[in-house]
Amino acid sequence: MKESKQTDAIQYVDELLPVPKYHKALMWISTLMMFVLLYLIFIYSSIEKVMGPVQKIFYFHVGAAWTAFLSFIVVAICGAAYLITRKRIYDIYAGASAELGVMLISFALLSGMFWARSSWNTWWEWEPRLTTTLILWFIFVAYLVVRHMDAPWDKKARMSAVIGIIGALDVPVVFMAIRWWNAKLHPVVLGKGGGGMEGNMLFTMIFSFITFTLIYLVLLQKGVYIEKARIAVLPDGQKDEQPPAHHRP
Repeated sequence: MKESKQTDAIQYVDELLPVPKYHKALMWISTLMMFVLLYLIFIYSSIEKVMGPVQKIFYFHVGAAWTAFLSFIVVAICGAAYLITRKRIYDIYAGASAELGVMLISFALLSGMFWARSSWNTWWEWEPRLTTTLILWFIFVAYLVVRHMDAPWDKKARMSAVIGIIGALDVPVVFMAIRWWNAKLHPVVLGKGGGGMEGNMLFTMIFSFITFTLIYLVLLQKGVYIEKARIAVLPDGQKDEQPPAHHRP
């Protein structure tokens, strides 16, 4: 009987929330691009003269960091949209994007530690970019904690939206930290004062940005689908799409 109810719930969700036809195509394209990226990193791109093969961590590190920043900006935009419209779909996108952002920024921090060990002979240094990135990580971990509190969903949505907007303000601070505070440990690769990159290394980095972004979009879509499905199968789940009047500020 229990299995029958679960089957009915799955069928209900599939009918209510059909997966877009292009989703599988994006999954296959992102998978193929990841294999191409691995080829570009380990075979095509040049070996950096000073750091050697360890420098190739850079392509994963920067790709993950860029996509984490993108995800946190999406969190802020969707959070602001929710506060204005009170439409739950914006909160769903914000929550899914935040989960991916925390995962990506955690990977960026960990990969950065391996880079630091090889380049600076230390696992961690309290320099501006690392410090502001760690603050960013703590803010969005707090964001996820708020979303999992035992409270009405609309209250959690309002609180997390505010935290997400505040947290996203740290993104440009992280990016500009090495310029504003004239930090010497992190190199400026692109832009004014940058050391530049060889053509094949620059191409690999740009391809890494595109690949990580596409993977983020695929996973974001999957996360939104899962959250919609969770809401759909909850008891009276369709009744909480809009908060009751007495819950609205």
